[in-house]
Amino acid sequence: MAEGEPAWVPKVPVKVDREVMELVRNGGATEQGMNAGEFFLALATCNTIVPLIIDGPDPKKKVIDYQGESPDEQALVSAAAAYGFVLVERSSGHIVIDVLGQKQRFDVLGLHEFDSDRKRMSVIIGCPDKTIKLFVKGADSSMFGIIDKTLNPDVVQATEKHLHSYSSVGLRTLVIGVRELSQSEFQEWQMAYEKASTALLGRGNLLRSVAANIERNMRLLGASGVEDKLQDGVPEAIEKLREAGIKVWVLTGDKQETAISIGYSCKLLTRDMTQIVINSNSRESCRKSLDDAISMVNKLRSLSTDSQSRVPLALIIDGNSLVYIFDTDREEKLFEVAIACDVVLCCRVAPLQKAGIVDLIKKRTSDMTLAIGDGANDVSMIQMADVGIGISGQEGRQAVMASDFAMGQFRFLVPLLLVHGHWNYQRMSYMILYNFYRNATFVFVLFWYVLYTGYTLSTAINEWSSVLYSVVYTSAPTVIVAILDKDLSRRTLLKYPQLYGAGQREESYNLRLFIFIMVDSVWQSVVVFFIPYLAYKNSAIDSASLGDLWTLSVVILVNIHLAMDVIRWTWITHAVIWGSIVATWICVIIIDSIPTLPGFWAIYEVMGTALFWALLLAVIVVGMIPHFAAKAIREHFMPNDIQIAREMEKSQDSRDANQPEVQMSTSTRA
Repeated sequence: MAEGEPAWVPKVPVKVDREVMELVRNGGATEQGMNAGEFFLALATCNTIVPLIIDGPDPKKKVIDYQGESPDEQALVSAAAAYGFVLVERSSGHIVIDVLGQKQRFDVLGLHEFDSDRKRMSVIIGCPDKTIKLFVKGADSSMFGIIDKTLNPDVVQATEKHLHSYSSVGLRTLVIGVRELSQSEFQEWQMAYEKASTALLGRGNLLRSVAANIERNMRLLGASGVEDKLQDGVPEAIEKLREAGIKVWVLTGDKQETAISIGYSCKLLTRDMTQIVINSNSRESCRKSLDDAISMVNKLRSLSTDSQSRVPLALIIDGNSLVYIFDTDREEKLFEVAIACDVVLCCRVAPLQKAGIVDLIKKRTSDMTLAIGDGANDVSMIQMADVGIGISGQEGRQAVMASDFAMGQFRFLVPLLLVHGHWNYQRMSYMILYNFYRNATFVFVLFWYVLYTGYTLSTAINEWSSVLYSVVYTSAPTVIVAILDKDLSRRTLLKYPQLYGAGQREESYNLRLFIFIMVDSVWQSVVVFFIPYLAYKNSAIDSASLGDLWTLSVVILVNIHLAMDVIRWTWITHAVIWGSIVATWICVIIIDSIPTLPGFWAIYEVMGTALFWALLLAVIVVGMIPHFAAKAIREHFMPNDIQIAREMEKSQDSRDANQPEVQMSTSTRA
């Protein structure tokens, strides 16, 4: 570095290899040194990174903050800067790179951005020595098809070994190549590119065709490996999701070895799993691999006598095999293998293939699908799933904008599903049944009255009370309980993920419960109507007084029914439930105090008798007997996991964290 020249340092420090640094700085005259310099020049030029120069703690050094869509690109450009190839400026037509202390201007003559079909990007650079170079970087599966392996076979062989070792330890790999273009080749490309970029129809396909024509006969420069570090809590989160009976499928664009390594590190794959690998290069081999996988699954099923001795299975399949499967309409066989496996790991898949996998499940099962991703390549998958979740991170906000929910880290998925998902299911299930019950009870009372009035339009219950029943008398408790009630605490739900299976098994909302709640509503309506009717049958009481008794009885019954099922009592819950009963009395008294309305003064006359209060008590007691008996029998003799966990919460102190865990029912829903 010349005296007085500013030192450019990337904001993110990169540990350098001294041998490589020495080769780059002092080996420029050798072929190996020139290749190393060209490799780092490719990293500094073949990207869409925008450098931002900021002041650092040392006034003699300028800190460069690299901004870009991909954190992998940021890491590669920072690595190039650490070895002396510092990207310091970018404009629409050129970039400036500090090459070992000397600023050099490179003209950006063309750029083919990365796309999921080509799986690579390329840039055409006009160098200071008037040469034109094409730099390309991309996935090894696409790059080795355009590399001229006769130019440097030793480098190709060594790079293949390095790629295998990189991916085996979970690194995300890229292959970098270069080709020097002649003036005629560049002009031919420029004409084709301008024609394609101005086309009105099929512009994307034309641009990909132009890129494919120029990206050929490349000279291999080397490969890079970037650590794809997991977020905190990812292994624990996946483990809890699997304990909850949720099948976890991973769809990634990484190499198979990289995906498997990450699968082990995040506890998705375990050593005791039998792996079924489908990695085919032809339709025939793919068909054979799929048939072999089905045979293996059937064989292992026949050997497993129960769920405890069943061998866990993991399906690992690559993008090429998925292409053959989807093209030959063999999705049914893939689905048969996939649902039999505990884990599915798809590697080297394109964004549309991710959406296709999600659609494969949606069309063939009634189970809910959830997709979570953090990048633009996950958008189609997120939109295809029943529930889409975007992670707001360094990959941009495309996934967040296309999602139903957004979160900062993957581990937040655990409380979202196991805690808030469980609470929501419990509340919604109960409230749906309860709303049917409270409305049906009131309507059935009117129905029994119609049978005794010759199906006329007359009614004993005041029209105002009929309207206020759903607006004032019973609305507030329904809303408050639906918001505040919790069957289990957050700590218990996180400690026992198996409790999530209650929703998968539809324990809180099913046809049996619906029938029972309707039978209960019929019983209570019969009690509400016929006990007062038979008691006053031979008396001179008017229908308005009887209607007031029916109204009060129904409101008290449905609110006591709700109170019996409330689990977490708060002062708000007490206020709305008992306050609704008080409000009903007040409204009935006010309505019967208006001379212009039918039933004037009826409530005052009927309340003055002891029979009124005796009937009110009798209706409540007799009406609640079936519900009370069923609740007592179910919780004491046939408790489910939720009720057992609830009793544990009552009986043990929150500090007892070392108590033996209770065996929960498991679910194998997809």
